[in-house]
Amino acid sequence: MGLMNGKKVLMFVEDLFEDLELMYPKLRLIEEGAAVVLAGKNTDTVYRGYHGYPVKADIRLTDVNPNNFDILVIPGGFAPDKLRRCMDVKSITRAMHERGKIIAFICHGGWIPISAGILNGYTCTSTRGITDDLENAGAKWVNEPVVIDRNLISSRAPDDLPAFCRAIIQCSSNQD
Repeated sequence: MGLMNGKKVLMFVEDLFEDLELMYPKLRLIEEGAAVVLAGKNTDTVYRGYHGYPVKADIRLTDVNPNNFDILVIPGGFAPDKLRRCMDVKSITRAMHERGKIIAFICHGGWIPISAGILNGYTCTSTRGITDDLENAGAKWVNEPVVIDRNLISSRAPDDLPAFCRAIIQCSSNQD
């Protein structure tokens, strides 16, 4: 019996995702019993990670109902820069945030909550490359492996993945 049995996790996918930041949480959360669904613009496209790992989306972004998910996990890489231009991505992120659902992002994944306009007044972390972006969006940036502020969980880079996933699992068990 996993700690996340019955939880539904949504992850966004697009070309140039950071391979480890997508695959490590996906597999770790499945290991804990969660159902993990990858959402992309198309389900017939093979998306390639920054290091070449191929994945397909399980569902199209236009078909996502945010009410059907408990947690949103946003991997980094350069995919978030493409995804944040998509209205569906921003509206899904805002809807899940407004419902108090867990939104976890790592590395460059913070670009999506920035564009969704949900970070004002929150403390978070990220890769140093988007520190100014986060602060300009009203967030307080700190240099920690993982930061939990209310329903938001953030981490800096692939080396922080163990702490990132532990925080998601811990917070999901407090969600009920």
